[in-house]
Amino acid sequence: MDLPADRTAGVVVVFEVHYAHLVRLARHLVDDQADAEDVVMDAFAGLTRHWNHVRRAEDAFFYLRASVVNGSRSRLRRLRVARDSRHTQHDPDAAPAEQVAMVHLEHEAVVLALRTLPRRQREVLVLRYYDRATEAEIAATLGIGVGSVKTHASRGLRAVADRLEGSP
Repeated sequence: MDLPADRTAGVVVVFEVHYAHLVRLARHLVDDQADAEDVVMDAFAGLTRHWNHVRRAEDAFFYLRASVVNGSRSRLRRLRVARDSRHTQHDPDAAPAEQVAMVHLEHEAVVLALRTLPRRQREVLVLRYYDRATEAEIAATLGIGVGSVKTHASRGLRAVADRLEGSP
């Protein structure tokens, strides 16, 4: 795909091609549709600011994918801090633990297992099996070595398998 030199036209073309896929990717990482859409829109805003550095369509996609992963990480970090500060105060309106557990039971077992993984393992597995990224692409996106990608993938897959089999 040839990219228009005009920033607005170029971003529109990339948006039309990649938006839905990137939202699905972010949805797997942040587990909330609205947050996923916000993360992707922030990534496109960043692409707009850096359009002059984009030479090929692949560059735009790789920039966006890395931005979505990093944005998802930041979003989860902010949510965790907010949740932790809320839980330090007693919330009488908080749902009972049984109700929270029932909500989680409604989700697919694999998604539940992914959520329990450490952040890096979850990111590697989502990029590998959802986004179909190569080990080299994952390494570049996450800023780690290919060997680390292999290690995180192996450990993550083992942890998911253990959880699905009912092991702790």
